[in-house]
Amino acid sequence: MTQQNQIIEETRCWLSSIIIGLNFCPFAKREFTHNTIRYSVSSDKDLESNLHNLAEEFQYLDKHSDTETTLLIFSHSVIDFDDFLELIDYANQLLNDLGYDSVYQIAHFHPLYCFDGVELDDASNYTNRSPYPTLHLIREQSMQRAIESHPDTTKIPDTNIKLSRELGTEHLQSLLDACKNK
Repeated sequence: MTQQNQIIEETRCWLSSIIIGLNFCPFAKREFTHNTIRYSVSSDKDLESNLHNLAEEFQYLDKHSDTETTLLIFSHSVIDFDDFLELIDYANQLLNDLGYDSVYQIAHFHPLYCFDGVELDDASNYTNRSPYPTLHLIREQSMQRAIESHPDTTKIPDTNIKLSRELGTEHLQSLLDACKNK
């Protein structure tokens, strides 16, 4: 198996066992089972190349309406969480600069994800922890439909925080480690 395929398999495992398995995102299962998620691995190391890859993924989604969403996975860069936060800022600026602000939105995941004002070892961070730094490109129109079909999306974050804290850091880390050791 190539390194790129290994990274995709680890990401699919995380998506299946944590994001879908724990229902952190009630909208992910449909796309996962319908195989409408694109997994794109960027092995570039510099910010400019990473942003170029992001722009290419926006263009890919423009041309492929059968692909619902993209996970852009960074295998060799933005390992430091502060560097990843900088990438997010630039990614959102690029989204706006390219005129995609009402077309796509970007969610983000990182192995060391830490919400502002939350301790690094708080289990709630695992709602956004992933095997690799990842940007999730979501079609705005699809997200709106999903939100409209959900009984109350405002409860999702609180439900996820509660569950993650009940499960605990050790358990959640073991799930993440299981995907990395495939």
